[in-house]
Amino acid sequence: MERWGKSRLTEKQMAEFPGDTLFDKIARAVCRAGTLPVKELYEAWETARRIRRKFRGGRVLDLAGGHGLLAHVLILLDDTSKEALVVDAGVPKNAGRLSEAIISEWPRLAGRICYVEASIADVAVFPDDLVASVHACGILTDEVLRLAVKARARVAVLPCCHDLTLSDTGGLTGWVNGPLAVDVMRAAWLRQQGYSVIARTIPDDITPKNRLLMGHPETPV
Repeated sequence: MERWGKSRLTEKQMAEFPGDTLFDKIARAVCRAGTLPVKELYEAWETARRIRRKFRGGRVLDLAGGHGLLAHVLILLDDTSKEALVVDAGVPKNAGRLSEAIISEWPRLAGRICYVEASIADVAVFPDDLVASVHACGILTDEVLRLAVKARARVAVLPCCHDLTLSDTGGLTGWVNGPLAVDVMRAAWLRQQGYSVIARTIPDDITPKNRLLMGHPETPV
């Protein structure tokens, strides 16, 4: 099975994940739900693993979170996060099916993950929160970063769909491609806000939009 695949996982693919690992168990739950493509399973898993290597605990805010798989995986990887909020302007109608499939496998998650259909700008962010977003399109990634910085919260974003007309390229497109220039400027901006910056990637056989930008505040403002 190609990890970049866009075909929806269903119960027919459960045999592809026969192991006893946490990933295989999550994958089988995603298959039972029948709501997500292969690519999104691997994106959420690889992103969450790298986030949890750096950031532990805190309420999880999965912004522009869609079905909310990232939020579920982040809590499964670190149960000291007591709750998660999945915020999206248009929560998919079958998001509940995915959550139910995962909770049926891990009942301890019941009541700990909440979906909110709203603009992410309307979310109250607190310093102890872990703000995360996978492929918030274009300048929505910049909004996620600004919300986290305003609250002095930890943040992790996997950007996509870079808008070179609205995002800052820093005049670097003569050296590097436009999307990379935008992400370099995002990292530089985080540094300017008193954040320690952590740059990572997830495997590019899942997505070419694989740059993971993480940061945590070093100094108060």
